[in-house]
Amino acid sequence: MRKLLFYLIIITAGIVFITRLFYLQIYNTSFASLSEDNAIKVIYDYPQRGAIYDRNGKLLVTNQPSYDVMVIPRELKPFDTLEFCSILNISKDKLKKSLKKARIYSPRVPSIVIPQLTKNEYAYLQEKMRKFEGFYIQKRSLRDYQTTGAANVLGYIGEVNDALIQKDPYYISGDLIGIDGVEKEYENQLRGIKGVKRIQKDRFNRDIGPYKEGKFDTLPVNGKDLTLTLDAKLQAYGQKLMQNKRGGIVALEPSTGEILALVTAPTYKPELLVGRKRSPNFTKLYYDTIAKPLYDRGLQGEYPPGSPFKTVNALIGLQENVIDTKEGISCRMGYYYGKNGRKLGCHSHRSPLNMIPGIANSCNAYFAAVYRRIIEKYETPQKGIEKWRKHVESFGLGNYLGYDLPTGKKGKVPSAETYNRMYKYPTYKWYATATLSNAIGQGEVLATPIQLANMTAAIANRGHYYTPHIIKAIDSQPIENENYTIPKVTTINKEHFEPVVEGMYQVYTQGTASSLQVKGIEICGKTGTAENFTKINGIRTQLTDHSVFVAFAPKDNPKIAIAVFIENGYWGSRYAGKIASLMIEQHLRGSISRTDLEDWLLTHSLEEEYVKPYSGEPFKINY
Repeated sequence: MRKLLFYLIIITAGIVFITRLFYLQIYNTSFASLSEDNAIKVIYDYPQRGAIYDRNGKLLVTNQPSYDVMVIPRELKPFDTLEFCSILNISKDKLKKSLKKARIYSPRVPSIVIPQLTKNEYAYLQEKMRKFEGFYIQKRSLRDYQTTGAANVLGYIGEVNDALIQKDPYYISGDLIGIDGVEKEYENQLRGIKGVKRIQKDRFNRDIGPYKEGKFDTLPVNGKDLTLTLDAKLQAYGQKLMQNKRGGIVALEPSTGEILALVTAPTYKPELLVGRKRSPNFTKLYYDTIAKPLYDRGLQGEYPPGSPFKTVNALIGLQENVIDTKEGISCRMGYYYGKNGRKLGCHSHRSPLNMIPGIANSCNAYFAAVYRRIIEKYETPQKGIEKWRKHVESFGLGNYLGYDLPTGKKGKVPSAETYNRMYKYPTYKWYATATLSNAIGQGEVLATPIQLANMTAAIANRGHYYTPHIIKAIDSQPIENENYTIPKVTTINKEHFEPVVEGMYQVYTQGTASSLQVKGIEICGKTGTAENFTKINGIRTQLTDHSVFVAFAPKDNPKIAIAVFIENGYWGSRYAGKIASLMIEQHLRGSISRTDLEDWLLTHSLEEEYVKPYSGEPFKINY
C-alpha cells in the first residue's frame, strides 16, 4: 500500500508539471512575445500643481507649460552633438556632464538633460527630434506668479536632490519639489499624483504599444488648490511702505490667528526663482550677505522687543499682586538703584505715574520698579525669574509658535540658569537688579516680529491667542486643525487686561504715538526703541536704535493685531508707528486718509543708515 502511494505522488506531480508546461508553451503566448522584448519604457505624465489664492480669492500662483529634454542612456544612438548643442544653446561640455550624470543615475530610467525649455525652444527642437534617438521631450508645469510680492510666504520649487530621492520613492531625478514657504509646507497637497504609462519595446528597441494593453497605466491627479489667509492688497501695501528699509511687518487676525500680512524687507520678486534662471538668481540672492533678501526678518529676525514688552510686565505685576493700577511711582529722569546710585534712564514726562499713564508715556522707572518687585517677591532671584519666565512664555514668547511655515526662530526668554551661567553662580551671587533691563524689553529678552504680533493679539483678546497660520482652505474646504482652532490661554487673569488695554489706547490719544491717530478708529498701541549693537573689527559698537511698534484695532472686537520692526529706525513712532497706523487703516477701511504719513514714508530712506558700518559706496537693492 505504501509503495502504491509513493508511485501515485510521483505520477500526480509529473502530470501537474506537464500540464503547466503545456499551458505556458502552447496555450499561453504572452511569454513567447515577451521573449522578444528587452525593456518596458516608463513615461510619467506630470499633473498640474495646485494653484494658490489669497483670502479674497485673488490668484497668486498658477502654472505655465514647460518642456524637459529627457534621455534614456541605453537607447542613445550616435548623433550630431554640435547640432544638438546649437539648437539648445548649451556647451558640449555641459551636454557631456548631463549625459554622464544620467548614466550614473540609471542607464534604463529617463533623466533630464535640459530642463524647462520655453515654448519657442520646444517648437524648434520638436521638428528635429527624429535625428536624436534616445532623447524625447516631456511636458510639465512651472510656476507662474500673478504677484510681485510675498515671495517669502509663497516660496519656490526646484529639482529634487539625491537625498530627497532616497528619502521619498515618489520622486525621481529631475522631479520638482517645494523648497521654501507654502510650496514646501504644503508640498504633498500641491504636487498631485503623477500618471504612469508603460510602453513595451521589442528586441530591436521599437515601441510596440502599451504594456499589457495599458492595464497598469494610471492617469495623473492634479494637485489641490490652496487658499491662504494672506490679504494680497495689505501685503503689497506693506511692501510698498518698506521700500529702502529693512525689517519686518506681521499682521494677524486676533480672533482666528490668521496671518493677514507677512512682510520682510529687502525681498525679491518670486519670478526670479522660476525655470532655468532660478539657479543663477538664487546664487546672487544667497550671497548677498548685506541686504539678505532670502532672510525672512518677520519670522527669523530675533530682536530686543523694547518697550512693547512693558505691557507684559504690567500684566505680570498685576497677576502677582505686586502693583495695582492706582499706585504712582516717581521718575526722576530714570530709575536709580544699587549702592553706587546706578541709573536706568528715562525721558522727560510728568511724575509720579500710575499704570495707565505709565504705559502711555512709556516710563522706564515705573516698569523697572514693577519688574523688581516681581522678582523680589520670591525668596531667591532664581525662583522669581522662573515664575516671571513662565508668565512671559504663556504669551508665545521664547519658543516656536507652531505656525505652518517652514522657517523661524525661537527668540529668547532668559531663565535662572541663564543668569547662573552669566554670573558664575554660586561663586558669585546675583540679584534682581542684575536683570533689570528685562523690565524694558532689553537685556537678554529676544523676540521675532511674529511673536510680538502674537503677543499683541493675546492682549487684544484679553488673555488668549490662536496659533498663527497661513492656510485657510484646501480645495475650498476650510481647515479643521485643532492646533489653529483651539485657543492658547495665558497665565494672566482676564480682569487684568483692561487697564493695560486702556494704557495702550492712551498711547495714541495722549502718549508717545499721539501724532499717529487715525480719525474714527480706536487704535491701541505701544511704541518701542530697541538698542542696536554690532561688532565692527571685533569691537562692540552701538548703531542707530531700532524702531518698534505693536498695535491692535479696534479697541473692542479687534480685527487686526500688528507688529512692525524697522532696523536702525531711530525710535518707535518715527518709522514703525507710522507704518502700523497706515496698515491698520488700509485693512479696516481699504483706503488711506493720513496721506501725510504715507508720503513721508515713501520719500524717506534708511539706506544711509545701513552703510554706516561698511566702507565704500552705498549698497543698492535692485531685487
